[in-house]
Amino acid sequence: MNSSRCAASAGASASAFLKTLRDTLNGTLAIAEMEVRKLRHDPGELLARTVQPVLWLVIFGQAFGQVRAFQMEGVSYQAFLTPGIISQSVMFVAIFFGISIIWEKDMGILQKFLAMPAPRLALVLGKALAAGVRALSQVGIVILLAALIGIPLRWHLPGLLGAVGVVLLGAVFFAALSMIIAALVKTRERFMGIGQLITMPLFFASNALYPVSVMPGWLKVVAMVNPLSYMVDFLRGVLVAGRLENWLLDVGVLFLASVVSTIVATYLYPRVIA
Repeated sequence: MNSSRCAASAGASASAFLKTLRDTLNGTLAIAEMEVRKLRHDPGELLARTVQPVLWLVIFGQAFGQVRAFQMEGVSYQAFLTPGIISQSVMFVAIFFGISIIWEKDMGILQKFLAMPAPRLALVLGKALAAGVRALSQVGIVILLAALIGIPLRWHLPGLLGAVGVVLLGAVFFAALSMIIAALVKTRERFMGIGQLITMPLFFASNALYPVSVMPGWLKVVAMVNPLSYMVDFLRGVLVAGRLENWLLDVGVLFLASVVSTIVATYLYPRVIA
């Protein structure tokens, strides 16, 4: 009798888990599809965001490529810089994604999202996935520009697929981080100020513009705990060096950062409407 009850209880738990998993997946895809649809109706936003990467690659890359301190052994500075600019583009697209949440709160749309039967995790993951799609669109433009101006990158399918996965993972982290900020500050003006305050130190305290070896000791420590450094390191390995020396560490750090930020964002998400 007890064994049959245990079996029935286990079956019910498994069924409830599968239902929650299905609801989460369906809700995630529905939210992501809705956000991507906005991009289709307003592609000019992405085109406007490509101005900064173009300036970094064409002007900054060529100018600082002449600086002797930036001469990389067997690699041009523009090639060294390209993964950093890709990572910067991902971060800038994703970390300002949270401002749309504040706008949705002001318009009353967010309250309707929270009334949906989908778990709150699906809302966070859906928006994070949509941020990843937006980031991939801009990454494609940056890579096309790199090809047009003759920056030597390695174009092999496994490496490109790995780069896509890491870009999505990095976008999830930065998008979830932006949702945490949106839940705490609650106004667009404060969000923009804090977003700028976070993005610039993250960018300059990483290996996006210069190798870790030229950094002072304290900056090396900051770069080691900066998730952006690990995204740059992975992309530089597959797109420039053609080898993956630290891929397990890079992916592991980004995955852990994404999981933690997603959990915190899911916990704080309802507070944005309070």
